[in-house]
Amino acid sequence: MTPHPDGTPYALRSTSRILLLDNRDRLLLLCSRDPRPGGGRWWFTVGGGTEEGEDPLAAATRELREETGLDLPAERLGPLVMTRTTRFTFDGRRFRQSEEYRLLRLTAAETAAVRVDPGEARFGHHWWSVAELADSDQVIRPRRLAALLTVLLRDGPGPTPLDLGEVDDDADLALN
Repeated sequence: MTPHPDGTPYALRSTSRILLLDNRDRLLLLCSRDPRPGGGRWWFTVGGGTEEGEDPLAAATRELREETGLDLPAERLGPLVMTRTTRFTFDGRRFRQSEEYRLLRLTAAETAAVRVDPGEARFGHHWWSVAELADSDQVIRPRRLAALLTVLLRDGPGPTPLDLGEVDDDADLALN
């Protein structure tokens, strides 16, 4: 583990995330909250941690199934469109997390079949239009998601994934 500036170690974690778009180009985000008293709330993309021995595509399809009930093959996932590394605190534990994001567009029938597991999104879920993302005062991770999604929808995936760099989500709570 890499230490935090105060000497406390970060737990290292790798995730595989999905920019899950419905047939109307709305993005599914799930809502979470830090369980500590006064803990913040934020919206995040479908996906999650890569388990021991699991490759990122397998992790993404497993998380898709667990969070939405959709059992789609890895071949349906688009290319890797962006990456980032984030540091954050959750329930008093510090994490340093590498994230990969892939794009997945659903058909109307697949969108209708989505059943978000309430255990995975205890504080709700919502299909967000780009305009809603841009106008929201909610904490959305990764930040600037409306601008990033606008470019992705307009231009498609680039020849290489966009690297969003390393961010401190604890310090960036108010910046979207």
